[in-house]
Amino acid sequence: MRWQGGRRGGNIEDRRGMGGVGIAGGGIGAIVLAAIGYFVFGIDPQTTQQITSQLGGVGSAEQGVEGSPDDQAGAFVDVIGSNVDDVWQTQLEGYQPPTVVLYEQGTPTGCGFGQAAMGPFYCPADRQVYLDLSFWQQLETQLGGSGADFARAYVIAHEYGHHVQTLTGASQQVRAAQQRASGEAEANRYSVALELQADCYAGIWAANAAAVSGGEVAVSAADLEAGMQTAAAIGDDTMQRRQGGQVQPDGFTHGSSAQRVEWLQRGYQSGDPAACDTFAAL
Repeated sequence: MRWQGGRRGGNIEDRRGMGGVGIAGGGIGAIVLAAIGYFVFGIDPQTTQQITSQLGGVGSAEQGVEGSPDDQAGAFVDVIGSNVDDVWQTQLEGYQPPTVVLYEQGTPTGCGFGQAAMGPFYCPADRQVYLDLSFWQQLETQLGGSGADFARAYVIAHEYGHHVQTLTGASQQVRAAQQRASGEAEANRYSVALELQADCYAGIWAANAAAVSGGEVAVSAADLEAGMQTAAAIGDDTMQRRQGGQVQPDGFTHGSSAQRVEWLQRGYQSGDPAACDTFAAL
């Protein structure tokens, strides 16, 4: 995909190199690693807080370097995030950009202590996206995703989608509905709808990226294929099979591989957030 000439908004807080805190203690690492099936491309802050209570707290506050990173990996996140912001400025009245926090290993967040093992996540409490760039390698070598630029941009745009859901109130409505749910299976269906909508919103960004950037950020049909490969790789059914278990739809929290691909495509083909009503079938 084309991105090098895109706008760099500098809405980045770079905590890399600040000595991220790793997981200590027998068994605790396994707890967090077991959570990866849930946290990849999304986060439930209540679950995070439960995990961090076992880790012994959220740690001390950190303040990184704010602005546009000098390295290419950081610049990529800056350009993509800025372009996603520009798209949503045209799609959502009153849109306010989130900050992206780049970190290594672990960092304090408004939702508890963030760990790289959780994958990229959005914290609604502080309205920030958290990203450990080592995830790109994990996505490709361990999870079966694509290593293409658009696959990574899709991850970023998905997390921005959760920010949009916080601004529209969709996330808050889902949390309330989950609290009223009759059981875990029903609560999970709301989670799936929320995550699939974020996938659709990633497609909305891709469809409008060139228009808001004068073509400096642009996604081709071949790029979209890389995104769909990644969406399929992290579907709940695929993740369950990879972990050696049986496929259990009632345990889905993000949607099947087919569903994730479908909603990413819907967003891209329509370019209209109105096409992303994943809650209609609930």
